[in-house]
Amino acid sequence: MIPDSLRHCFDGLTGQARATWEGRDLVLFKEPWGELVICLQGAQVLHFQPAADPAPWLWVTPTPEPLPGAIRGGIPLCWPWFADERYADESPNRDGPFHGLARKAAWRLDAVDEHEEGIELHLSPEASLHSLLNVRAVVQANAKRLSVELISENVGETPIKTSGALHTYLGVADTHKCRLQGLEGARYLDKLRDFAESEQQGTLAIRGPIDRIYHSNHAVVLSDGQRTLNVAKQSSDSTVVWHPGDALPDDTPAEASMRFLCIESANTRLDPVWLVPGAQHLLGTTLSLVSA
Repeated sequence: MIPDSLRHCFDGLTGQARATWEGRDLVLFKEPWGELVICLQGAQVLHFQPAADPAPWLWVTPTPEPLPGAIRGGIPLCWPWFADERYADESPNRDGPFHGLARKAAWRLDAVDEHEEGIELHLSPEASLHSLLNVRAVVQANAKRLSVELISENVGETPIKTSGALHTYLGVADTHKCRLQGLEGARYLDKLRDFAESEQQGTLAIRGPIDRIYHSNHAVVLSDGQRTLNVAKQSSDSTVVWHPGDALPDDTPAEASMRFLCIESANTRLDPVWLVPGAQHLLGTTLSLVSA
């Protein structure tokens, strides 16, 4: 679930280091609590593995697009809009790329707070990404959990509507063995059926391609037959569940296609965020292991 070429960046490492992978600048941590990799293109968490776990919690494609493309995997930051929801009436960036501006932008590491139990990182874009909004990211990691926060602030003089997502690619043993609890009874929009609305009946099993936006603020529990993770969220009433099935993107080889499932804390067309001048919004996700 972590490409061999990325794993080699850890060879001989203890503590913190900088490295380059696929043309991108990385910050790596190998500490008693575990391993963490942040890509400074997009402030994207690429890898997290607690010391006691034999496998990473996130998946990254072994064949990423060359720059200036984005890396598929880890936790991309979709901001200031999700998918193609650019809100043309409000956004001066209405002609921007799918999933927004943040995930391909250059970010800087502003602060590192290390302590005995783990680490907290603060990141911000090297250049402004929006004329009315500022954004920053906070990543917290320790032996028990990984947390990512995306914080937006309206620095303009008029209200503005935004959306976004923490597009988490979870590493799994087999996508078709995945079972999701916590969405029972939730209404959802099925993007594979022209946004038809349905209601989730019981546990969600993954059997083929899926692209759904669930109207839910509850945590989701993911089991793949080998590990059970709790995927919690903050300030999000949309949970996106996505896997492409056999219609794989060009950067995803077939042999890696059944090793991930996306469960995203998001603000979508179901729960867009209106920010008045001076207001902030924090979108968060937290991954933690569920004990047997």
